[in-house]
Amino acid sequence: MQIIKKVPVKQVLTESSKASMQEQFDKRKSQLDQECQQLSFEKRKIEAKQNISKEDVSKRFQKEIDKRKEKIRWIDYQLEQLDVLPLGSEITEDEVETIVHVEEGDIWNDVSSTGAIIVQDGKVIRIDR
Repeated sequence: MQIIKKVPVKQVLTESSKASMQEQFDKRKSQLDQECQQLSFEKRKIEAKQNISKEDVSKRFQKEIDKRKEKIRWIDYQLEQLDVLPLGSEITEDEVETIVHVEEGDIWNDVSSTGAIIVQDGKVIRIDR
């Protein structure tokens, strides 16, 4: 029998991977900031129309803006942690699904134990089973 199991993909922190991750975080933060500005603009535009409840519009738009601001705070936290982590640290970056063969008599703890794929600078350097 075959089953599907989730396996974490971990990135070994190097100078280049650290710079790449920082760039990705900065891009995402910038995108979220632009979305907040666009939502604020749209909110003002809709509030200027007459036949619409300004309070309802304000609440809905503010809720979306707050969601994005929370994501920005999370990215700021991740950036701080990235600065603190020493080179060589392993960071869980992703999770993939893998197919595992299970036979009668297999030890379940061995089958179900979580392995990991370790990547350094774009190359798989180790597969823990």
